[in-house]
Amino acid sequence: MTADGPSADGPRADPPGPNPLDHGPVLLLAGARLADGRVVDVRISGDRIQAVGTAGSLGPLKALPGGPTVTHGARIDLAGYLLLPAPAEAHGHYDAAFTAALPAAPAEGGPDLVRRITEAALTSLGYGATAQRTHVRIGDAHGPARLEAVLAARQALRGLADLQAVAMPRLLTGLAGADGRAQLREALRLGADAAGGCPELDPDPVGYVQVLLEAAGEADCPVDLHCSGAEPARLARMAAALAPLRPRVVLGPCSALGPGGAAVLADAGVRVVCLPQSGGCIGTPGPPIGLRPGTVRELAQARVPLAAGGGALRDPSAAVGRADPLEAAFLLAAGGGLGPESAYDAVSNQARAALGLPPVRVDAGFPAELLAVRGDSLAGALAGGHSRLVVHSGRVVSRTSAVREFADTVTLALPRQSGPA
Repeated sequence: MTADGPSADGPRADPPGPNPLDHGPVLLLAGARLADGRVVDVRISGDRIQAVGTAGSLGPLKALPGGPTVTHGARIDLAGYLLLPAPAEAHGHYDAAFTAALPAAPAEGGPDLVRRITEAALTSLGYGATAQRTHVRIGDAHGPARLEAVLAARQALRGLADLQAVAMPRLLTGLAGADGRAQLREALRLGADAAGGCPELDPDPVGYVQVLLEAAGEADCPVDLHCSGAEPARLARMAAALAPLRPRVVLGPCSALGPGGAAVLADAGVRVVCLPQSGGCIGTPGPPIGLRPGTVRELAQARVPLAAGGGALRDPSAAVGRADPLEAAFLLAAGGGLGPESAYDAVSNQARAALGLPPVRVDAGFPAELLAVRGDSLAGALAGGHSRLVVHSGRVVSRTSAVREFADTVTLALPRQSGPA
């Protein structure tokens, strides 16, 4: 993975400068297959798709053989690759990433935390997520240190990926919540992109939501809350309290959503981000329990806008957690809740919508946020697309090449044994 270079902070980026993979701001992606089966050339100028045409119709340069290799500084041959809107990571916990195997609790801030957060973001970017959102614990013993580390990592990632931070105080109501209330407002002043947390950890969940909405209204920012959805009556009260800010409200992971919960969420007009990898994360009480069978199907049938995220990246809630959006889409499709197209949409445009970002299509005028993955169909890519090329804001920011080799058949033959086994 190789990438560097400046860009604008926040969701939108300035037109790119010289590309770290040796091409300039005008880029031609040649011979790529789209999800609908068409093979096309895609010309990118600045941070937008300028034109899409039949293969060979847009390329003034002579193509060179050899896979997705940058040639002449402006052309990439994507024969054998599927070109898709870039996915997004809608629910990460980067401040806890890579801590599952640590012998002791890590420091609350400092260079090591910045390094782990940056590594988590780059890991997700390598899989294709050009926009990412991480939930960050604030207040109590954490203070602002974790948020400050995320903001430092966000600065370091400028031009590579858009990283958003959700400030998560533990308590907000009563005398015990006074510090959380102050820390939340300070976090939003410092640059957190959204207000969040887990109301179910507060003695007064509805009061928690009301305090959060007040702070979000003052800062003019969205709300992204953790919620298990296990208690329908509590979910309904929370949903009613969230009504003033819809549609700028996201709930997740809703892994224990009970009967009728999908209808409550549909009526509330909120988005849901599920976590198919483990069902839960460190932001909700108790260990992850996995998605209740049928939850995704119920949400889809109720027409609840549904996105999917990774949640854990080798943290205490999932020691083997990954940050691959295609894995999340694979799990949604493999579980039978969604078809491949809807499953990928959950990690791409639905995830982008959860982050408040504009949609992406491989079409003229849309943001140049793209993922090229080895494969000839969406189902095939979800089943095992390892070679990937990632375009953010019109520039190639990551490239992964996977090579599979098999031993010669002669070497696989078992030697004749003599004597007892």
